Amino acid sequence: MIPARLASTRLPDKPLVSLLGRPLIEWVWRRAHAMSVLDDVVVATDDAAVAEACGRFGARVEMTRTDHPSGTDRIAEVVARPAWADYPVIVNVQGDEPLLREEDVAAAVGLIRAGWPVATCATPLGSIEALSDPSVVKVARTREARALYFSRAGIPHRRDAPPSRRELEAAPFLRHIGLYAYTRRALQAWVALPPSPLEELERLEQLRPLEAGFDIGVAVVEAAEGGVDTPADALRMERRMTELGLTPVPERHGTT
Repeated sequence: MIPARLASTRLPDKPLVSLLGRPLIEWVWRRAHAMSVLDDVVVATDDAAVAEACGRFGARVEMTRTDHPSGTDRIAEVVARPAWADYPVIVNVQGDEPLLREEDVAAAVGLIRAGWPVATCATPLGSIEALSDPSVVKVARTREARALYFSRAGIPHRRDAPPSRRELEAAPFLRHIGLYAYTRRALQAWVALPPSPLEELERLEQLRPLEAGFDIGVAVVEAAEGGVDTPADALRMERRMTELGLTPVPERHGTT
């Protein structure tokens, strides 16, 4: 499921921002729709403009309430409906990741299959700039892949000297990739919790279940492309998509 809302503070109307002539949400949906690891893909939104845009390129849409504090809460509303009752594993694909890789989705789903209730992914930070950038979410994990903490601050902090670039290209210096997989039971338990103090301080929804004692598995994957959170990110993403040879898909009518 791809949660999508227009009320982004850093990039207004983010799902509808144009990349190479197509809305961001279309690129994300087409990326997910092509993945064999996923049985179905749906956009969960509270906005008619997003739903209308999705209808033009054939995406399935579920409308939700407008008062959800996070994408996970939005997804949980949809998953509770009878049409989705037979899906034991739910994947939250962030609506601002147009270059999300199937290998990363498969890694998160693989952790769920291995017994983790919630799973996500991380990749080496790669630079000292990323370590100090609060828009880049960092994660520390155990040797067994269990998340210890997620933060906008630079974690882990090396006391005596800044880490070298080489050190930043491997664990334990990890950037969180905003992708989640959950069992149905874990998803229901997550959204039954009230927003937590750490979640509200850092503005990171994954701290809610972590603070409540949930086990969250973190798969380390290869270097991943960043998401689109700001106008500068949108320009960078267009350049990157052009470098990769991606072009706007031809207009199609009806469902795909």
